[in-house]
Amino acid sequence: MFLRTLAGTGSAVVATALVGGKASQDVRTGWYRRLSKPAIQPPPVVFPIVWTALYADVALSSASTIEAWRSEGKPEQARRFEGALAANLALNASWTWVFFRGHRLGPAIAVAGALAASSADLARRAAPVDRRAAAGLGAYAAWCTFATVLSAAVWRRNR
Repeated sequence: MFLRTLAGTGSAVVATALVGGKASQDVRTGWYRRLSKPAIQPPPVVFPIVWTALYADVALSSASTIEAWRSEGKPEQARRFEGALAANLALNASWTWVFFRGHRLGPAIAVAGALAASSADLARRAAPVDRRAAAGLGAYAAWCTFATVLSAAVWRRNR
C-alpha cells in the first residue's frame, strides 16, 4: 500500500515541479538578470539541488504520513492531509508563475508566505503519527520561509 501512496504523492510532486519549472525558465530572461539581488541570494546552482531534495522529501514524508494515519485507523485524517498537500503543491507551483512569469514581486511575497505557512501546517499534521516525516516537512517549511524572506528582499531592492 505504501508504494501506491508514494506513487500518488510522487506524481503530484513531479507535476508541481514540471508546472513550476515551466514558469521558472524565465530565470534566463533579461528581466530576471536585471533584478538587483540581495546578499542572501544563494548561487543559481543551489536552487535545483535544494528543490530536488525537498520535492523527494515531500513525496516520501507525505506518503509516510498518509499511510501512518490510515494504519492508525484514521482515514479522515489521511484525507485531510491529502487535501492540505494538494493546496500546498498548488501554492508551490503558483509562486513561480507569479514571480517569474507575472513579474509581480509584491504578490509573490504573499504567495511565498502562504506556501511557508502551508508547509508548516503539513509538518504539524504529520507530527502526531510520524515524527521523521514531520521533521522532513519542517525542513521544507524552513526553506519556504527563507524563500519568503528572499522574495521580500528582492522586492525591496527593485520597487
